[in-house]
Amino acid sequence: MFKQLRNKFLLLNLVMISVLMLIAFGTIYIITYGNVQQDIEKELKRVSEPGRSAVELPKNPWAGLDNPLFSDYDLNPSQPEPSASFTILTDLNGHEALAISLFKMQTEFYEAAKDAALASKESSGKFKLADKYWAFNLQLHPVGYRIIYVDITSRQAILTNLVYTFLVVGLVMLVCLYFISRFFANRAIQPIKEAFDKQKQFVSDASHELRTPLAVINTNVDVLLANGEDSINSQAKWLHYIKSESERMSKLTKDLLYLAHVDYSENKLVFTDFNLSECVENLILTMEAIIFENNISLDYDIEPNIIYKGYSEQMKQVLMILLDNAIKYTNPKGLISISLKKQMNTISLAVTNTGNGIPKEHMDKLFDRFYRADQARARESGGYGLGLSIAKAIVDSHRGKIIIKSIPEKSATFIIELPIN
Repeated sequence: MFKQLRNKFLLLNLVMISVLMLIAFGTIYIITYGNVQQDIEKELKRVSEPGRSAVELPKNPWAGLDNPLFSDYDLNPSQPEPSASFTILTDLNGHEALAISLFKMQTEFYEAAKDAALASKESSGKFKLADKYWAFNLQLHPVGYRIIYVDITSRQAILTNLVYTFLVVGLVMLVCLYFISRFFANRAIQPIKEAFDKQKQFVSDASHELRTPLAVINTNVDVLLANGEDSINSQAKWLHYIKSESERMSKLTKDLLYLAHVDYSENKLVFTDFNLSECVENLILTMEAIIFENNISLDYDIEPNIIYKGYSEQMKQVLMILLDNAIKYTNPKGLISISLKKQMNTISLAVTNTGNGIPKEHMDKLFDRFYRADQARARESGGYGLGLSIAKAIVDSHRGKIIIKSIPEKSATFIIELPIN
């Protein structure tokens, strides 16, 4: 599936680039072609100016200078033209031609040039003769036609070379763009593939987590049905099991709905200014009893009157998740430390607990949903591996970040950095 998606993306990219290249090259060619045509027209006009025609070719094989047909034509020599050009004079029927040129050419050449110009039935045009390209301009003469020819081989070569250059450059660019586009297509598809894989893993993990409490509930219901004549009090143990698993399922469902809301909700949270220091202190007071019940020491350093613009209930939830996580993984008679500091334009909230720390191979995966570094302890404590995912989603929505620092066999620290502005 992803390979097909990549190929479609690659094909679409190449087609778009090819169209843009074609438009760009076509525009350049049209502009160059127009400039060449203007240059040819200027050359024809310059050659056809009175008094600037080329001198008669010596020993002209067609007609003598005393031919009455051309007696009024100015055949006085002029300065040599910078480009190859010549003139042919004919009567109205295209016969009795006289060639005027600086270059000595065969009679057949002039005859062929005259026939090519007259056959086009146009006042101007181009043709190829004797391996050269010629442009002509046919003008009406008092007793016939005056056809002016200019060699445009070099100009035509410019256009031809331009086309070949475009083809070579275009082909090379397409080959290069293919590999470049393929590289970026793979890069673009990778996040989609990772998201798809995570979604599959998420569905699989959620199904697995739901399967266990459902199996427990189903088993206990079967026990109750098998002892239908017994009193409710005698079967209270099975009912407590059902209630416990139902509560776990309820918590799991609530967490899943919350994550879905954070991921896909388009409604932006309304942030307000609140005293973050008081918020953290109040939450610590509510958690103190639980911490001491677990035979854990508590140390905290809260900078007073830190005002933060955000959603206070969510920030309480983040701290609750971090404290709950610290309590689960703190060693007996261990220590939990909490600090809240304001540093320049950043607020730093750190929760540290002593214990085994976090192995390096687990640190990059702690925020993945349903991921638990210690599977056995997490199941004993009733965790699903969603707490840190929720905490990260909340911090991300506040444009902050969570940093993990761990000292193996000593401690683990979760640091939340929140931008003030």
